[in-house]
Amino acid sequence: MREIVLDTETTGFDPEGGDRIVEIGAVELHNHVPTGKVYHQYINPQRSMPQSAFEVHGLGDEFLADKPLFTEIAQAFLEFVGDAHLVIHNAAFDMKFLNAELSWVKRPQIPWERAIDTLAIARKKFPGSPASLDALCRRFNVDNSAREKHGALLDSEILAEVYLELIGGRQPDFMLSASSSQARSDGQATSTQTRQRAQTLPPRITEAEAKAHREFVASLGDDAFWLKLA
Repeated sequence: MREIVLDTETTGFDPEGGDRIVEIGAVELHNHVPTGKVYHQYINPQRSMPQSAFEVHGLGDEFLADKPLFTEIAQAFLEFVGDAHLVIHNAAFDMKFLNAELSWVKRPQIPWERAIDTLAIARKKFPGSPASLDALCRRFNVDNSAREKHGALLDSEILAEVYLELIGGRQPDFMLSASSSQARSDGQATSTQTRQRAQTLPPRITEAEAKAHREFVASLGDDAFWLKLA
């Protein structure tokens, strides 16, 4: 299963009011494991950067002046995304901007049902608790010390770690069971084999501790429970 963890930076909050995307960062996951493939692109928004937005991501007019327009990068972006689900924190915001930009350059829009909103997942899993990306980093001990300002690629890399924790940890499909069978998603039981160690682990108690335990058990009498386990 292929997923793309994605983030954008913009000039503001409303594409219909003239705001534009200025940065896209994305990280590829395969079966919930990062593949090392990333997409990162700065974009010339063809407008001035509001001070309030600059204070969030630090991307100014001079830096963005020589960057490509969205129309020049749209095809490469769509090819990287492909038909994967998009993992986004506050997906409504980024999807609104992406589809606005794609519509303006006559490119196919991304169906909303392909978005996986980690903000919604976090709010459902931890109701009443802070659900910002920084708050989730603190909850899961994800290192975000490099996040002095918002950056699309860095935020995507951090979000990828947070997402894996939200869906069950770094190995979401790893299960432990003391039983010889486990339930499948269809409710049926499937048999499993318990693997035995090739060599028994050495004891972790000293001989003095073992001797003291034997003496204690002996003092309990012939009906002591411990004797039944011998």
